[in-house]
Amino acid sequence: MNILYAVSEAAPFIKTGGLGDVAGSLPKALCAEGVNARVILPLYSSIAEKWREKMQFLFYTTVHLSWRRQYAGVYSLEHEGVIYYFVDNEFYFKRGKAYGEPDDGERFGFFSRAVVEIMPLLDFKPDIVSCNDWQTALIPIYLRYEQAEFYREIKSVFTIHNIEYQGRFIEWCLGDVFGLPRELYDSGIIRYENDINLMKGAIYKADYVTTVSPGYAWELRNPYFACGLHKVIEDNAYKFSGIVNGIDMQRFSPENDRHLPQPFSADELSGKRECKRALCRELGMDENDDGPIIACISRLVSHKGCDLISAALDSLVSKGVRVVILGTGDSAFENRFRDAEYRHRGRVSSNIMYSEQRASLIYAGADMLLMPSKSEPCGLSQLIAMRYGTLPVVHAVGGLRDTVRPYPLDNSNGFSFGDYSTDALLGTVDYAVGVYYNKEQWRSLMKRAMTEDLGWSRSAKEYIDVYRKITQ
Repeated sequence: MNILYAVSEAAPFIKTGGLGDVAGSLPKALCAEGVNARVILPLYSSIAEKWREKMQFLFYTTVHLSWRRQYAGVYSLEHEGVIYYFVDNEFYFKRGKAYGEPDDGERFGFFSRAVVEIMPLLDFKPDIVSCNDWQTALIPIYLRYEQAEFYREIKSVFTIHNIEYQGRFIEWCLGDVFGLPRELYDSGIIRYENDINLMKGAIYKADYVTTVSPGYAWELRNPYFACGLHKVIEDNAYKFSGIVNGIDMQRFSPENDRHLPQPFSADELSGKRECKRALCRELGMDENDDGPIIACISRLVSHKGCDLISAALDSLVSKGVRVVILGTGDSAFENRFRDAEYRHRGRVSSNIMYSEQRASLIYAGADMLLMPSKSEPCGLSQLIAMRYGTLPVVHAVGGLRDTVRPYPLDNSNGFSFGDYSTDALLGTVDYAVGVYYNKEQWRSLMKRAMTEDLGWSRSAKEYIDVYRKITQ
């Protein structure tokens, strides 16, 4: 089975969030299961020279995007057993950032059109194009309009990683930018509130639709979570399911993490104590204080629960908990957390930055990870935290409900609360702190979390089942 995995970012080449981690791990897991999975993504100018110098130029072609005729160069690179294709066009991808440009619609319309037109020129014919989020939502639509024999048997799978970002553009983009027929708009397939909605179009036109956890798949039938697309999900329920994300178990490993001052494992936890002391030294906290450290590693935005964290901070500190925050986002939350650090010197550390090195040390050195998201398609931070023996405290929604089994269940690996409220958060943290001081019980929870199978193997098999279903 040949799978072309089309995505707007993939670690380790370019990563802005969880999508990059998934695209850097899932294709590798598919290959391990005997699938010939290859990845195609844009060649952004921000991709490091160490990767560029390893790339092989394959060919160039001209891509037809409405009335435009645009250059597309194609490069390839093999990394960890997976072949990656990079689509080059400096007009679209020589930018300061991957997303957030005024012409993002045209940029990713070009990329989607390029993926379709490049396929016959590769030495690889996919059975399925596996597409991800709105940036590649046009691919299932374009495939439906291709008349050439080459495309006739090619199927498409569309994965929703976050339904909040749907690719909405004004009506005139339909023909002038994307080169699509008017019937798509008039029939309602791609129309939403008098705009074009690329995600809606992909859900209707793809052969199958997945999202990144069973819990989130269930929630997307609810208007509160679906951001207006609940009826679209219901219409396509016959070809829709959730498959929980995994993580790269080798990459996120306290035994192998080069950023840590001392490695550790479930069988030898002394290194975690050293990581906690090192974290305290780096952040100006008392390294002899045995009290719990609770971390938040997140984009600092409302739907990640930052309003609850902000409201709870003073109470957490008064209960003897130290709080470490890492991330960037809305300036209002950034400033609130900076102010909390100023008011609680040595008890709150606000790291308004993105740093993988600092993140590794926090995952390893903290005792708990706080993740009170309003909605969470899957979440990776709670999985990474468990690998490092840092127990998650989560709001039980979406993938957090699927992956965190709350204490005191026999197979518990963390803590959770149901109501989205400050009182519920504080009550659950209080409970977790009580368990923390029962050292034998806490150590048992840590070991269970650390030895959990959080890798991609099981999920890769579920994706393969979907791929087989639509090609049989």
